[in-house]
Amino acid sequence: MSVKELETVETEESIGVVGERFLILYNDDYHTFDYVIDALVDICGHTREQALQCALLVHFKGKCDVETGTYEYLRPKKTALANKDLTVTID
Repeated sequence: MSVKELETVETEESIGVVGERFLILYNDDYHTFDYVIDALVDICGHTREQALQCALLVHFKGKCDVETGTYEYLRPKKTALANKDLTVTID
């Protein structure tokens, strides 16, 4: 690997765009299970069963990783879920 390539990788890692990340959905007291399930089906492509399991984990544990991938892959999904007024982060 050249010095230029190495610098690019180090820069990308320092801003969190390389490697596996988790899209984390957090619990709130505002949205119904159906609302959250529909959002996960529409935005993340979950089956209704997967979305229900995630919604239950969020409800009982306070958060759940609903998707994994690179930062670039997760960013539009995070934005779409946030636009539905859901609390999400990429970790």
